[in-house]
Amino acid sequence: MNHRPKRSLGQNFLRDVGVVRRIVDAVGLNPGERVVEIGPGEGALTSILLERRADVTAVEFDRELVLFLQRKFGGRVTVIEADALSVDLSSLVGASPVKLAANLPYNISTPILQRLIDHRDLFSSLVLMFQREVAKRITAMSGTRDRGYLTVISEMAFDIEYLFDVPPGAFYPVPKVWSAVVRLTPKSTSLDEKQFKELVSRGFTHKRKILANNLGPYYPDLSDMLSVAGLSSKCRAEELSLADWKRLAGLLLK
Repeated sequence: MNHRPKRSLGQNFLRDVGVVRRIVDAVGLNPGERVVEIGPGEGALTSILLERRADVTAVEFDRELVLFLQRKFGGRVTVIEADALSVDLSSLVGASPVKLAANLPYNISTPILQRLIDHRDLFSSLVLMFQREVAKRITAMSGTRDRGYLTVISEMAFDIEYLFDVPPGAFYPVPKVWSAVVRLTPKSTSLDEKQFKELVSRGFTHKRKILANNLGPYYPDLSDMLSVAGLSSKCRAEELSLADWKRLAGLLLK
């Protein structure tokens, strides 16, 4: 295809067939199973999904690529011209949860993930490729500097598996950074998610500050609640596990 990648859209097309097959293996398909693909690009992943007899719906923002994919795959793929940040995911998926696969554009991967968190009930599993730094943030353990707001809300929403790294040479044009593939399995929670996200966001407002300084202005009884939750008054947000955040939320969000 004679398509010039658009830097403004974060287009880096996956060309390494070996990597593509590993991604599709991670999706774990049964013949005829429905898969939504975000950002199919030139259709490298789409081709292997079809090879595995998946029923593919692809969401592509670039009109040139939409036309190319429609010509390439004909009626074998449903190609939707839409922005993944605003497309109606419910109407796209239908009544039953489906699997999702995507090589996410670097420049919008975080807002897409946040949107998928809010709509995770539509999916049975998600296999996503991120810039490696983002994947490390999503999977960061408590007590590490990579841990942040995105880590905690992702843990709230999914069971997370860091699968494998992808070198720059697997793409065209070749990016300056490595990528990584992550599998997310949605899970439910009894938390008020809006309030919980607000709590965690406030906790990470200034990462260099202790949690008490970040949350103190919003929760007058914080000092006592930290003690009841078994947390140090000097702890920082990145030191808390998901269980710690849930315990603190149960005390503060009443």
